[in-house]
Parts: sequence; C-alpha cells; structure tokens
Amino acid sequence: MSSKEADRWLQAAEEAYPLAVRLLGEMVAIPSVAAQHREIPAAASYVKRSVEALGGEALIYDDLPGNPVVYGFFAAGPGGDADRTLLFYNHYDVQPEEPAEEWESPPFALTEREGKLFGRGVGDNKGDIAARLAAVDLLRRQPGGLPCNVKFMVEGEEEIGSPNLAPYVARYAESFAADACIWEFGYKDEGERQGLVAGLRGLLYLELVCKGADQDQHSLAGGYIDNPVLRLAHALSSLKDPNGEVLVAGFHDDAQAPTPEELEAVRQLPFDGEAIKRLYGLRLPLLTERSGKDPRVVTAFESLLTVCGIQGGYTGSGAKTLIPSEAMAKVEARLAAGQEPQRILELLRAHLDRHGYDDIQIRVLNDRQRGFRSDLSDPFVQLVRSTAEELYPDGVTLTPSHPGCGPMYDLGSVLQLPIVSTGIGWIGSRYHAPNENVRIADLKQGIAHIALLLSRFGGQPSTN
Repeated sequence: MSSKEADRWLQAAEEAYPLAVRLLGEMVAIPSVAAQHREIPAAASYVKRSVEALGGEALIYDDLPGNPVVYGFFAAGPGGDADRTLLFYNHYDVQPEEPAEEWESPPFALTEREGKLFGRGVGDNKGDIAARLAAVDLLRRQPGGLPCNVKFMVEGEEEIGSPNLAPYVARYAESFAADACIWEFGYKDEGERQGLVAGLRGLLYLELVCKGADQDQHSLAGGYIDNPVLRLAHALSSLKDPNGEVLVAGFHDDAQAPTPEELEAVRQLPFDGEAIKRLYGLRLPLLTERSGKDPRVVTAFESLLTVCGIQGGYTGSGAKTLIPSEAMAKVEARLAAGQEPQRILELLRAHLDRHGYDDIQIRVLNDRQRGFRSDLSDPFVQLVRSTAEELYPDGVTLTPSHPGCGPMYDLGSVLQLPIVSTGIGWIGSRYHAPNENVRIADLKQGIAHIALLLSRFGGQPSTN
C-alpha cells in the first residue's frame, strides 16, 4: 500500500474513534484490580459482550485456577483469507489506583482534557483492547469484510504476573491457534518514535526475610544482639557490586545469546542518558557510566537483579531506640530468554548459603514467567515494522527484547508463532501511576495501524 492508503486508514480511524472511546469508557468504569480481586468477573463478562455485540463469537474459560480468560473470534469476510489468523493478546485487569489522592480526576471515570484520555487502564491495557476492537469493526464494514480471521485472548491476571495463564494456553491451544500474534502494549518514546517489541523478559519475584528475634529489643543491647536490618543489608550488598554487576555465580549462564541481527537492532536504538537523567530527576550516575557497558545491550539482553524495597524497624516520626526483630526485602530478577526461574532461585539460595546467610529465608511470590524472543527475520515481524513505518511519520524502533515482563513465552512456545507488541501509549502515559493517560491522536493512530496491518496480513501466505 502507498502512504496515501495509510492516510485513508487514518481518516477511517476518525469514524471508528467514537466506538473506541465508548468501549474504553465502559471498561475503565469497571475497577478490575487483580491484586485486590475487584470486579474481575464483571470485566471478563464485559469483554465477552463487546465481542459479541460487534458480530464476533466469544467464550469465557473459567474451568482452571485463576481469573477467567476470554476467547474472542471474528471470521474472515467473503473477500478475506479464511486460512490466515491473527491473534491479539490483551488483559482486562489493571493496577490499583493508589495513591488515589494524586489523581486529578476520578481514576475509574474516563476523563478527557488537553487532548488526552485519563483513567486507570487507558494505556495498560484497556485502551488497546478498545482500539483493536474498533479496528476489527472498521474492517468488517469494508467491502469484502475482514481480510483474515481474528482471535482475541484477554486474560485477567497480567498485572500480578499471569500465574495461571500457562495451563489455559495448554488446554485451549487449539482455540487460540493462529499464524501470528500482536501483543498487548506499545508506546512512543521521547522522540515520538513508535516502539515495537519482539520479546519480553522472564520474572522471578521473591522476598528475603531475616528474622533475628521473636520481638523487638531495646537498642542498648546493640553491642551484642545482631540487627536483622543490617544483616539483611549486608546480604543484599553481596548480590551486586557498585557497578551493578550481579555477583551470584552462574546467574547469566543459561541466557540465550543475542544474534548479530539482534545486537545490530539494539545498537540502532536511541539512548540519551542525559535526557533520561533530566526526565526522572536522577541524582546518581548511570550504572553503565561506571561499568562502561552499552545500556541498550544491558537492557535488552542481560539478566537484571533489583532490590525493589526494604522493610524493617521503626520508620515513624521522631525517635524510637530499638533493634528490629525482623527485616524483609523484595527482590526481582528479570530473566533473559533461555533462563529458568527455578534455576535462578537455586543459585540465589546457594549464594546466600555460601556467604554465611543460610538463616535468611526466601519466599517466592512469582516464579512462573520465562523470557521469549521472536525471530527478527520472521516475515510477520517485518510486516509489523513496515506497516508501522508507513503510518508513523516520526519513525519506528524495533526492540528484540523489552525489559518488561509478561507471559509471552507461554503463548510463543506452545502456539509456535511469532509475536510483536505495539500499542497506543506514549512516554508520558504514566502506566501504573496516578493520572494514567493516552493521547487521543495516538489512539486514532493505533486504530489505523491495526487496520493497515490486518489488511496486509490477509495477503501473506499461511505458515501453519
């Protein structure tokens, strides 16, 4: 298609926008917070009804542990290719709204101001559900109808690590079988370049607990009673050196090495360290400034170990002289493709024991996500990129592996298909934070890109 054809889809997206914003408003009004078990059945039912209202078939799978998974299906039109199927993966659950007092408008009421739409889930991930449904409806109303079959998998536990999705994928693999998959998210960077992602990290999330006594002690005994907060801090400091290098033996051993094509793609990505410092108000040097490593390569391919929080002792106002009885730290490992969370857990346990911290307990919160990368040379990956380049005038980036986590491995390995992520966000969308938002223009572009992609995809030969 020519750039004029891309412009035609952008014009058509104007017509599809009212449907998208209606769907989005109705979804945002459902506070489907997985972490708090709020309104999950209502959100799943809404997605099912929406698919059916637009002429598709829908089912709710809820016969396994965890939140329901919604299946949606739209058949290719009379002018389309019924042998081609594109799968969309999305999630209807959202993050909690806290801190609620920092929202400038009600988090569960879609609000428009200054060319943006605000509300919990507008960017992550209900806005993309709405955009994709609107694009499908737009194509169904064209002469010849949908150019291929379209399926939806919409789950309800992504924001808590998708702990129960894999069994659903395994049981219903035939239902969700497709030639390729578009993943749930995407956003424009600080240079307004549309980001595409062909891989995600795995995740191991745990708590390290150091218990020193049954109760807090007076600090006058600090000369002979060990302090769990300090002991835990020492244990944590043994995990990484000052340059950010992970010191756990074998931590990187099983990571899938990047191909030359993947390395070249990553080295072409923009990275402005000074701009990042200004954007986030960073007061410390970047770790890669000390290590001398390329931050783009580290972010894409190296396994990452992060202390997310520490709790222990008295932190209220004023002074309280005590030795805490217990300290706890939350730690995550973002794993490269090829790594098993259970193996990393074993290495962490061995590291703590070897350094004299065998008393520190490990509580596992999530050990079920593995990393995944699609082949950048796959025709579908190239199709997503080429259609995005036609539609987004400020440029496109293609990342072989995003540092974010998700159940991409569960789909890619079982369904055996290429996966690329794209979406309607921007660098200021404030995912997981108060005042989450998307720009209206980006939402319309997202509708147009999905329509353009589907129209092209229907013309590709089937790989299954």
